[in-house]
Amino acid sequence: MRANRTGRILSIIAVAFLLFDCIGKLLEVAPVVAGTTALGFPAGAVFTIGVIELLCIVAYVVPGTSVLGAVLTTGYLGGAIATHLRLDNPLLTHTLFPIYVALFVWGGLFLRDAGVRAFLPWRAGR
Repeated sequence: MRANRTGRILSIIAVAFLLFDCIGKLLEVAPVVAGTTALGFPAGAVFTIGVIELLCIVAYVVPGTSVLGAVLTTGYLGGAIATHLRLDNPLLTHTLFPIYVALFVWGGLFLRDAGVRAFLPWRAGR
């Protein structure tokens, strides 16, 4: 019960962050477009990136596709890591930030889904 609640909280935090980012892209907010173009993407790709992110979030939120959603979101975040590495952005604040989000995504899923726990067992003392 406690692990399930903690997992839901971690998942809510991850989804809230991703949705905030996604909405900025879908609405093509000027600072978001400027930030995305500064990363080397064309301004015309911002909306498409937002749609891809939204599809990953929806897949993660739907219980039947949450594992697929976590995998897709991890891939999306991997692209962000590669982009920041390519630009030699600061390691802890920019390059590794998507990993922090992925830890919330997978940590939340791990704590609230027995199937994921069975597939990725936590082994103490090894």
